[in-house]
Amino acid sequence: MELLSNLGLGFQSALTVQNLLYCLGGVFLGTLIGVLPGLGPIATIAMLLPMTFTLPPESSLIMLAGIYYGAQYGGSTTAILVNLPGEASSVVTALDGHQMARKGRAGVALATAAIGSFAAGTVATVLIAVAAPPLAELALKFGPAEYASLMLLGLVASIVLAHGSLLKAFGMILLGLLLGTLGTDVNSGEQRFTFDEPRLADGIGFVVLAMGMFGLGEIIRNLEHESTREAMIKHVSGLWPSKADFKRMLGPIIRGTGLGSLLGILPGNGAVLASFSAYSLEKKLSRHPEEFGQGAIEGVAGPESANNAGAQTSFIPMLTLGIPSSPVMALMIGAMIIQGISPGPAVMTEQPQLFWGLIASMWVGNFFLIILNLPLIGLWVKMISVPYHLLFPVILVFCAIGVFSVNNAEYDVWLMAGFGVAGYVFSKLECEPAPMLMAFILGPLMEEYLRRALLLSRGDPLVFLQRPGSLVMLLMAAAAMAVVLLPAIRKKREEAFQEEE
Repeated sequence: MELLSNLGLGFQSALTVQNLLYCLGGVFLGTLIGVLPGLGPIATIAMLLPMTFTLPPESSLIMLAGIYYGAQYGGSTTAILVNLPGEASSVVTALDGHQMARKGRAGVALATAAIGSFAAGTVATVLIAVAAPPLAELALKFGPAEYASLMLLGLVASIVLAHGSLLKAFGMILLGLLLGTLGTDVNSGEQRFTFDEPRLADGIGFVVLAMGMFGLGEIIRNLEHESTREAMIKHVSGLWPSKADFKRMLGPIIRGTGLGSLLGILPGNGAVLASFSAYSLEKKLSRHPEEFGQGAIEGVAGPESANNAGAQTSFIPMLTLGIPSSPVMALMIGAMIIQGISPGPAVMTEQPQLFWGLIASMWVGNFFLIILNLPLIGLWVKMISVPYHLLFPVILVFCAIGVFSVNNAEYDVWLMAGFGVAGYVFSKLECEPAPMLMAFILGPLMEEYLRRALLLSRGDPLVFLQRPGSLVMLLMAAAAMAVVLLPAIRKKREEAFQEEE
């Protein structure tokens, strides 16, 4: 009964005219940026963070959340029609979705992606509503030692689940930790790594780093490959799947939803891992594995369900523990901090209207998406055909305005440009920037809780082993690193992501 009462409070907040409009605007914008390769939800949310200063907390988070899961929908449209994924999690969808489009079944492929996404998003939101309260209640019992160990576990998971080399992921984590310590130490007042530059006394802004690494870096990468952006499928018809199609997609949607819901909770962008895992699972279970890569409808239904379920359940650790499970969730935490809200388990008790309003808005947003996506296929096709050299100047202007408006500092714009170049260089070196962003967010928090734990224990480091919760999380972190370093596991890990390359 308490859950129903909380959901009633959530719908009361989500169904106001203002929040409905922000939810609709968020999912529409999310679908749009998912369709347009080269922008993505991370850069878009980073650009819109300054705007959240003037919005009510519920409206800002509802809009930003809509952008995130809306982008998962939009990414599949580009993957199917152009064979160019708008989102990393849509890479697998392109394998069979585009082949279906080439065979004249683009409408069926798009409908399959939309139906799978809607079903998975709806179920995953139920899981959030059910799982969040007990997790938040458990987290309220955490002390500084448990939080420090939890954040260490999050950083380890970011390394384990990052694409590519483990060594490079570890290096990016260290870089993020270093950048996070830059500025004035809140305890001693000493300046760290500022090199006597007064403009760095407050550290590097989160928006500056995120927009530079993901926004400008992505723009530079896309300018290299503009010639590959050609809309091959310009006419879509026959949207409704046949009875046989529904029969073939039902199992993959159910399995993809379950797999994505589980993996989405893990730090390190579980939505991407979920889509790859779902594709591998469907290929192994299929009676006709030879059809995969040639237009198998299961190859669209499973991954699309998994990545949308993963995108939704990634909100669980953010809402209940204040721990980001992906770079987008790190940005969501940034939006909460901008609003003066301390992320963590206390949000559910201190801001119940915000907490449950955000969850209820996900059902509303999924409903909006199923209505928006299929009727607007013609619009998305036209958007795909816009030359990128006409789009990127507009994106650059919005990035510069967004960064400048945070502190009214020209210096931040130059810093953003520097991080944009760094993001491009990292992409050439095959160093994924996501672990760095996670470490940039979690590092200062982990340092703060580490100091608190040591102060309370009078400098005894054994406190992290004496607290059962802390010990369990440290053992999980050690086990994760030990397992992934095993030669057999490392080989399987490389195979899991080789299709994206």
